[in-house]
Amino acid sequence: MSDSRLPIVSGFTFVRNAIKYDYPIVEAISSILPLCDEVVVAVGRSDDETLDLVRSVDSPKIRVIETVWDDSLREGGRVLALETDKALRAVKPDSDWALYIQGDEILHEDGIPALREALVRYRDDRRVEGLLLDYLHFYGSYDYVGAGLRWYRREVRVVRNDPAVFSYRDAQGFRRSPNEKLRVMPVAATMHHYGWVKPPRAMQGKIATFNKYWHDDAWMKAHIPEAEEYAYDGKEPLRRFEGTHPAVMRRRIAAMNWRVTIDPAAVPLRTKDRLKLGIEAVTGWRPGEYKNYRLV
Repeated sequence: MSDSRLPIVSGFTFVRNAIKYDYPIVEAISSILPLCDEVVVAVGRSDDETLDLVRSVDSPKIRVIETVWDDSLREGGRVLALETDKALRAVKPDSDWALYIQGDEILHEDGIPALREALVRYRDDRRVEGLLLDYLHFYGSYDYVGAGLRWYRREVRVVRNDPAVFSYRDAQGFRRSPNEKLRVMPVAATMHHYGWVKPPRAMQGKIATFNKYWHDDAWMKAHIPEAEEYAYDGKEPLRRFEGTHPAVMRRRIAAMNWRVTIDPAAVPLRTKDRLKLGIEAVTGWRPGEYKNYRLV
């Protein structure tokens, strides 16, 4: 007899200094709550009131664990993966799926029905070890998205609750030991990534802090300018966003209190990128794309 129960889904995330660096962590958590039986939030010891902010989210599903980041880890963003794993290991042992979201990502509600259906459909299909979501990467303001190929277009955000699954490299995705890519199914659901949409002062602070998890002091001195505010213009190939933002982001977007002057045509795509995107438009295949997963 088949098991007809609905899958148990645990959300998980990590965060530190969400107020100081303007992370939409409340919106991130809220965006996945409809799909989850619980959401584990690993809150790192912060220089602001991040812990109180997370605890202010009005839901009995949220379970906070307090952590301490190892600031001595300054290679490959490894500390981010370790914090991700702390949250993942804290989910309920009887959960079927673990749904991951980072503190600057928001799941658009339009994708919830498709994601819920996939959680049910593949619960007992052991060939499927994870679910692959689409991405939009915003830059400078809520009106522009990155057009270049440095932005990943898909990533794994749901994994089986399996002790062998771990956060890979700098927590962009996951693998299964011994270092095997997960077998995944794509789902018509989209994450909006707002990591590059912050007040210029908060953006500069984030860059100066987070690059330390990849680089030593000599690199930081050579590559990170001493500035009070980050200058967005003239750095990225962009296109204007024509869609809708997640409903949970509307209040934050309405309260945006900084101005950026961006010309989407100011930084053209490289010839190589235009060629690859042309091939993708015709075939759906993007040459040279990094994929930390295997499609089932």
